[in-house]
Amino acid sequence: MRAAAIFGLGCSQKNLKPFQIDSSIEWHIGLPSAGDRTEVVLLFGGDGTIHRHLNQLVKLESSLLVVPTGSGNDFARALGLRHVRDSLAAWWRFVLERDNVRAIDLGTITPLNASAAESPAPHDPIYFCSVAGVGLDSEVARRANGLPRWLRGHGGYALAATPTIFRFAPLPMKIYTANNACQWSIRSDQPTLLAAFANTATYGGGMRIAPNARMDDGLLDVCVIGGMDPFKLACMFPTVYFGRHLRVREVKYLQTARVRVETGKPLDIYADGEFVCRTPVEVGVRPGALKVLMPSPRC
Repeated sequence: MRAAAIFGLGCSQKNLKPFQIDSSIEWHIGLPSAGDRTEVVLLFGGDGTIHRHLNQLVKLESSLLVVPTGSGNDFARALGLRHVRDSLAAWWRFVLERDNVRAIDLGTITPLNASAAESPAPHDPIYFCSVAGVGLDSEVARRANGLPRWLRGHGGYALAATPTIFRFAPLPMKIYTANNACQWSIRSDQPTLLAAFANTATYGGGMRIAPNARMDDGLLDVCVIGGMDPFKLACMFPTVYFGRHLRVREVKYLQTARVRVETGKPLDIYADGEFVCRTPVEVGVRPGALKVLMPSPRC
């Protein structure tokens, strides 16, 4: 078997040693090239590291094992890989039985007016594994990315959100959904604080922005938070960690395969904690786009 290892910030080949349990496995360090015939890729890092390699991983069609060593590990958490030992158990299972591979969905983002120099062509969308967002969410992600790495991994998102909540004003935003005949209809047209498009339930280090999201249903879970008083928003913020924000009147929640986002002026889109592009965009889902290793075949 041929395997590859990708190391995010703070990781090196010493992190790989516990996984080198079979001398017959041929290892490649770094992202394999197309046609390399690598069967499985081990990625040591968090959501941002995964995001930066997603497009190539999809093209490789290799299975992916995430080893959660980043400051944000929401995607790994969604896979049941909360600790390095969980990833090691999944690796042992794969080497011995090979019955814990599962195909999951990925989100897609297609800029609608970006130049070819700024983004991939329309037929080659930008993939994301967890959650994409616009509005307050993007501003918080930008601020969190400026914090020291150790702080980002210990509540950095919440720290960045607290001051931003009282400074961020709702923005004009239109969100459209498409039916099976590709006809667009407007679902939200109001001053909006945040719109999140989720493939997994959590982001930002465990915030359950989309508590009903599943990675294998072919749908995005969309959470839209309309304008509200900053103090009410500050009181609501902790409830997001438990998914209770869906009870708030200003929160809309829906499931769909495709959405289109238009704003009064171009706004930043962040996905998996990384800047992607600016609005307007189309956000969708590609079912079964990525094969991943799970802790057990029952997951």
